[in-house]
Amino acid sequence: MVVLTDRAQRRLTIQTSEIAAETTTIRSLDWDRDRFDIEFGLKNGTTYNSFVIKGEKIALVDTSHEKFRQLYLETLTQVVDPAKIDYLVISHTEPDHSGLVRDVLALAPQATVVGSKVAIQFLEDLVHQPFKRQIVKNGDRLDLGNGHELEFVIAPNLHWPDTIFSYDTKTQILFTCDAFGMHFCDDRTFDEDLSEIEADFRFYYECLMAPNARSVLSALKRMGELPEVKQIATGHGPLLYYNVAEWVDRYRNWSQAKAKSEKTVAVFYVSDYGYSDRLSQALARGITKTGVAVEMMDLKSADPQEVQELVGRSAGLAIATPPVSGPAAATAQAALGTVLAAAKDKQAVGIFESYGGEDEPVDPLLTRFRESGLTVAFPAVRIKDTPNESVYQLCEEAGTDLGQWLTRDRAIQQMKSLNSDLDKALGRISGGLYIITAKKGNVGGAMLASWVAQASFTPLGFTIAVAKDRAIESLMQVGDRFVLNVLEEGNHLGLMKHFLKRFPPGADRFAGVKTQPAQNGSPILTEALAYLECEVSSRMECNDHWIVYSTVQEGRVSNPDALTAVHHRKVGNHY
Repeated sequence: MVVLTDRAQRRLTIQTSEIAAETTTIRSLDWDRDRFDIEFGLKNGTTYNSFVIKGEKIALVDTSHEKFRQLYLETLTQVVDPAKIDYLVISHTEPDHSGLVRDVLALAPQATVVGSKVAIQFLEDLVHQPFKRQIVKNGDRLDLGNGHELEFVIAPNLHWPDTIFSYDTKTQILFTCDAFGMHFCDDRTFDEDLSEIEADFRFYYECLMAPNARSVLSALKRMGELPEVKQIATGHGPLLYYNVAEWVDRYRNWSQAKAKSEKTVAVFYVSDYGYSDRLSQALARGITKTGVAVEMMDLKSADPQEVQELVGRSAGLAIATPPVSGPAAATAQAALGTVLAAAKDKQAVGIFESYGGEDEPVDPLLTRFRESGLTVAFPAVRIKDTPNESVYQLCEEAGTDLGQWLTRDRAIQQMKSLNSDLDKALGRISGGLYIITAKKGNVGGAMLASWVAQASFTPLGFTIAVAKDRAIESLMQVGDRFVLNVLEEGNHLGLMKHFLKRFPPGADRFAGVKTQPAQNGSPILTEALAYLECEVSSRMECNDHWIVYSTVQEGRVSNPDALTAVHHRKVGNHY
């Protein structure tokens, strides 16, 4: 193993290690990265993984992020003479994996770039120079010699439309780029401790793969046609070796649960235009939190027949405004026209800006959908500056509003089933009244809670049941910090009514409420009876809720003689 460090930024390091016969990984460790795409924050940094396979011919699988340019290129030349690289396999073209393709080709102009048809098209816009190319389809093979033969698996939408997996028949390694990855930076090359990384693995799945659950299942089906997979070489985080079957089973189970939804929302975006892909991913995640399935489609590479079929089977549409000029404009505008023509009465629709060079205007587009009889499910998301954490949160909440609008009939039906003795008996379980408040970076959230119970003495800890479609759920991942505000009996109605309101996407939950900052940065409600500063230790999934176990660091009571406000329900099938 070799480790190099950037002297100017000591928290950028490079690690190389032999992971199988004639196979070396070059791992770019980004220790301090605290944000990636739509996730609200990274607690453990991330890595960008690249691989060199040395058969009779040499293949480089993916590159790295441009911030690692000097470190990566120096390391690559130590691992292999670039002049001897025969193939550069591009799993997908997002910049964190292909950011150094141009630099590598400058050192290895003889190399043939291997990728899906869509990936090669994207690279033409990225590299801006002629290069040798080889387009591969599902099942195609590339013989490197000495037993190394790559078999390609098409895996679109994981999480870009151009994604391919590569399987080395000699080492039985499957190179998957984003799929099965996680944002977890560690010196250990492999997944030695499942319990240490499983929360990051799940969080990554929920952010990037859950909105593409049906595409995940399609990819898993194609993976099932391969011989045994002994190792999954991911693009982010540790490589999977010790628990491969467990990780694959989890992807399958989670994706099957997501794909069972009776309703689907089609999310249309343009993958390499503005912030279209990242914003659409945030919105898609908000939709999936409500139990509604999502199918994402890139307007730049979409087949008209596939667009028409997807719109036809969807209950809702979410559209990132495409460009009106530039290389992608003609194809994207034609696909948008197909969406408009196929849209039908009673579908829900939401529009959000891409913040590209010249977006399709929002208002005329909304008007055209309204005239077709569609219902606007959330106010159009208009972006005036480079998207930040608050904008991504706004998009997620807009997606949740869309999903909740589509499932409103189910919710109403559940609330009306009041004749069940079981519902009435369950409703007799009383609970206190609390406000959960959290803040991470520029993003804040709050929630009225009553399903709270102490769970341990050592350490001091308690559990909270948080519905999956609550906005604050994204701020209560393992390692996140928040405040539990205890409401006072006889002095709770004002705060209770305020936080029971339905806030529009992106609204400030604390407007008009007196607060003060806790040591962990979250708001303390000044009128609360008591507060506890907490950190999430673990989460357990319970169908439509997460059970969040948290430990307590600080706390104070404002009036020792006062009592906690208590909530009594009549039924147990809704709050």
